[in-house]
Amino acid sequence: RAPPTEPAASASPRMRTWRCFRALIPLTLVGLNISAEALVCQIRPLIQTRPRNVMSVSCKVEQESVAKTLGHYSRRAENFWEGTKDHDVSQNREALVRNMEPKAPQETHILDLGCGPGRDVLAFSKMGYTVTGLDGCPEFVKMGKALCGSATFLQQDLHQLDLKEDEYDGIFANAALFHVQREALPSVLQKLASALRPNGVLFTSNPRSMQGKDLESFGYPGEDERYGHYQTFESWSASLQLAGLELVEHYYRPPGTPRELQPWLATVARKITK
Repeated sequence: RAPPTEPAASASPRMRTWRCFRALIPLTLVGLNISAEALVCQIRPLIQTRPRNVMSVSCKVEQESVAKTLGHYSRRAENFWEGTKDHDVSQNREALVRNMEPKAPQETHILDLGCGPGRDVLAFSKMGYTVTGLDGCPEFVKMGKALCGSATFLQQDLHQLDLKEDEYDGIFANAALFHVQREALPSVLQKLASALRPNGVLFTSNPRSMQGKDLESFGYPGEDERYGHYQTFESWSASLQLAGLELVEHYYRPPGTPRELQPWLATVARKITK
């Protein structure tokens, strides 16, 4: 008789956990209304475990990655401003504005998450909105205050957000959240959802994976190591839904080019209010 294909005695704890989760997928999908593939993309990292003897090393590497990413921008703050201050992202700002609850701009609070030197903080302020800029790079925060003194600025690492609940009508995360490490992303998105007022919206624009699966990168050739996490549309949509955010709009950038030449995925998601 042929031996069993999955002998229980030899299965690792990690494998047994995965099998238990896999058996629950059909029941979970009914409540979440998302595909099995998208759900697996989000849950797999959460149940993967590391041996105890390398846990501290892994945590150190993750912290070093955050420091290197912030250090990259700190050392290049002026060059970054010169290279991005004239980028036209009005399409993205308009996507956030048209999906927010209609009310007077001065009564509408927008958080520019990963605001950089303040280009979009200034643009939203000129439109009459109450704006708060947030960035982990101290040089960017200093530059933002000099550019737009009427706005509030916060210096916070995206992995350690400390935000008031029900504070913002809209959160504008343009080219920011792909720097959040994969295992921290669910927690970060949940914090952003909590910071939104009822029916508030989160705009995001991130470079996407164009290889059919999520990717991570810890640096680019010839430069300091910047961390990047690149998701497919399917897995990013699932990330939003699991955080209590309902996708209402998406598009690819830059506009007017073939899809294979559009590496940026832009999404607008609304806080699910029960």
